[in-house]
Amino acid sequence: MLQQKPASLHPEAGPTLSKAVVRAAEFLGFSQAAMADVLCLSTASVSRLFAGAYVLSPARKAEWQLGLMFVRLFRSLDSILGRGEPARAWLSGENAALGGRPGELARTMEGLGRVVAYLDAYRGRL
Repeated sequence: MLQQKPASLHPEAGPTLSKAVVRAAEFLGFSQAAMADVLCLSTASVSRLFAGAYVLSPARKAEWQLGLMFVRLFRSLDSILGRGEPARAWLSGENAALGGRPGELARTMEGLGRVVAYLDAYRGRL
């Protein structure tokens, strides 16, 4: 049986997730201020993240898990709608099942979890 090493033992995990989060935010049209909310980080930290001077770390569990969830949101939307305008439009449009705009909901921990669960359920139907 192959065991996977924890992220803390992979030195490239932090930079890889950090770059993935930034690229996902850019593709989906999330501003740095929105990403500060999503990741529960200060706007200064997110500014450094976008500049490549701040790296998400598995040692800081909240930001790590939120970063993973945000990339999961991106990957789900990419597989369902693609990377362009349809994904951004879905995020900014009202969603009756979620009770709001998914892009706004994703700015909180609970909302991000709900949006990802909704997309997971949708992908399961495909």
